[in-house]
Amino acid sequence: MFPEYRDLITRLKGHDHHFTRLFDKHNELDQTIKNMEAHIQPATVTEIEQLKKEKLALKDQIYALLRQAAA
Repeated sequence: MFPEYRDLITRLKGHDHHFTRLFDKHNELDQTIKNMEAHIQPATVTEIEQLKKEKLALKDQIYALLRQAAA
């Protein structure tokens, strides 16, 4: 996610607890969605779609924080 900000992500994860929490939650949702789609973890299509929306909202928040920190 956001390879152009790789160094900044590493820096923020070491110093910004809010950013780290968002980043970790995004990764956790991503893995949960993958497990659900692979039928490793049971879920309905509606549940998967809701998690995808949450993941996208987190990604938007992360991107905003990255742009703000890069400025």
